[in-house]
Amino acid sequence: MQLLRIAVPTVDGYLCPHFGHCSAFVLMDVDKENKTIIKKESYEAPPHEPGLLPSWLAEKGADLIIAGGMGARAQDLFNHKGIGVIVGAPSETPEKVVNDYLSGSLLCGQNLCDH
Repeated sequence: MQLLRIAVPTVDGYLCPHFGHCSAFVLMDVDKENKTIIKKESYEAPPHEPGLLPSWLAEKGADLIIAGGMGARAQDLFNHKGIGVIVGAPSETPEKVVNDYLSGSLLCGQNLCDH
């Protein structure tokens, strides 16, 4: 089984449009072959400090983050930690976002963050 750990920043149970303003992260382990969610965990986001979240999510084992908007510097920091980044995702439940990603139907729009 090929596992992938996907992180989704959330606020009030939905993907947070601005990455740095999320209140929690939902981390889901998915079976890449069967395209199914195996496990789901939610963590309260640590206090927002520039550069903290990429290291924090790397410690949690994240392979990929699916976000609404995220600045270029944050994207670079995630890439340096070996974490893939998808931006422009819609404000849906984390399960819907991940299932859409797994099925190839995740419609990503514009990155809503430009700093």
